Amino acid sequence: MSQRLARALRRAAREHAVSARAPSADPQDLRLNLAELLRLHGDSSTAVVLMLMALLTVVPIAGAGTLLSLGILAISWGWARGHDSVDLPERLGALSLNERWTGRCLHGLAWMYERANRWLRPRWSVWSHGATRWGWGVWIALMGAVIFLPLPLGNVLPSLSLIMLSLGWMFRDGLALSVSALTGCAALAYTASLAHLLVQLVDRVQAWLPI
Repeated sequence: MSQRLARALRRAAREHAVSARAPSADPQDLRLNLAELLRLHGDSSTAVVLMLMALLTVVPIAGAGTLLSLGILAISWGWARGHDSVDLPERLGALSLNERWTGRCLHGLAWMYERANRWLRPRWSVWSHGATRWGWGVWIALMGAVIFLPLPLGNVLPSLSLIMLSLGWMFRDGLALSVSALTGCAALAYTASLAHLLVQLVDRVQAWLPI
């Protein structure tokens, strides 16, 4: 599966690059949205949708992080309930990348699937057992909540955690799922440290203010 996807995405990236070099190219025709990315996959499974949404949270699209985090929270509910597919809301599907990020995203996804095919395989099955779905659903909601917060670079670690979770679940690779958990823990530690710094800053400001 991953080899087929990698080839399809590489082909789409090459076609996009050729179109971008054409003198009469219309920038609007070179933009790719989330629904089109999903169609390139030929798969609307919950894991694929979650991976694409997590990936787009680190792309500079105005307001995308907040909107996508709400979508991730919604996916967490379906994941916990055992839903294997999801219907993408029209507003989320319409989120589009500019010309430059469309090419980067296509190449990045192709690279990711090529590496996944090489490195990931079924192992440590307890991590991907059906009984763990509700726990991963809670984890997805927690990462979505961190992404929702307006923190500097706060989307990077939870996004990586969700991407590894999605790939780990698709390949039934418990090692990838454990890496997802470790990355998410680092995201939570980063969030807690920033919250601690903010509390200290507020305390200092209050100390400077006249009573």
